[in-house]
Amino acid sequence: MVTHSAPSLMVHAETDAQRWNAALASLPAHHVLQSWEWGEIKRQTGWWAHRLLFTQQGAIVAAAQVLTRRLGRAPLAVQYTPKGPALDYADPALTVQVLAALEDYARRSRAIFIKMDPDVPDDTARGRAILDLLRQRGWQAAAEQVQFKNTALLDLAAGEEAVLAGFKQKWRYNVRLAGRKGVTVRRGSTAELETFYRLYAETGARDGFLIRPLAYYRDAWQTLLNGQGQVGGCLLLADVGAETVAGLFIARFARTAWYLYGASSSQQREAMPNHLLQWEAMRWAIAQGCTTYDLWGAPTEMSESDALWGVWRFKEGFGARMASHIGAFDFAPSALTYYLYTVAMPRVLNLMRRRHRATPTA
Repeated sequence: MVTHSAPSLMVHAETDAQRWNAALASLPAHHVLQSWEWGEIKRQTGWWAHRLLFTQQGAIVAAAQVLTRRLGRAPLAVQYTPKGPALDYADPALTVQVLAALEDYARRSRAIFIKMDPDVPDDTARGRAILDLLRQRGWQAAAEQVQFKNTALLDLAAGEEAVLAGFKQKWRYNVRLAGRKGVTVRRGSTAELETFYRLYAETGARDGFLIRPLAYYRDAWQTLLNGQGQVGGCLLLADVGAETVAGLFIARFARTAWYLYGASSSQQREAMPNHLLQWEAMRWAIAQGCTTYDLWGAPTEMSESDALWGVWRFKEGFGARMASHIGAFDFAPSALTYYLYTVAMPRVLNLMRRRHRATPTA
């Protein structure tokens, strides 16, 4: 039997934003979190983006934006390629070569680990093969997922009428009800990002999730709103009279739009502003040429006990389907260093905190 080796894989760092985004958009499994702009956004929180393009016989076949954070003065780092790398995961030889390159990159960078969480389905033969491959190569399921493991996807390719027809009857009713209740939706400007942030902070306090300072979101939102070419963003605000009661922020990369942030006031909820906001977000995405709307975040377990169950039921009403993914995996060049960083050190710090709280003060 004659065997053929896969063409050699060449790796180089890309330093031009337009070339990077164009290359990324040409690949399967690309994501806005792999865009040049997202790498720039993460710089303000201490991450540095290294953008690696992989070529075979002169053709671009994969891309990985690797975010690196150095740990103080120690010659160690942690690395993360969010929702990447982008490549055709149906090509096993290519997948092996890209994984090997990332593993080597982590070793040379003296990284404690490198994390990846591509949108590879876990309920298909291809997904199961990727899971087996990762485990065989020493990657392990990460305790920290960072992004949502699963998401909700809506097909926009058929256009507005077909999308609206795919809503559950109650959801179509609520979209129309919002209009009758006086809800209007408009594009927000950069000057209104603080208004949106106040709503987002109120939502976080009400629903029990932590948020970052305004500076982080302002930079992120402005960067995406000012995106060009493959990248874009849109802030939508819902008003009832002179009061802004809800909003959402969506990002676009190539032909996919992502619902990244949503916020609402406790006021006027009976007017159903969030239903109308989502419909207008879909209309914006369709106008931008998008064929997929990723509503971002779905339950890990399809059970009412899952914290995202109510969120999922809301998204499902728009006709979204569940997309279950393999989740995050870590590769650690040194098993001992990985254990010390991810298991032993957090335990020690937690013990120290408990002892500090138990120590009486004078």
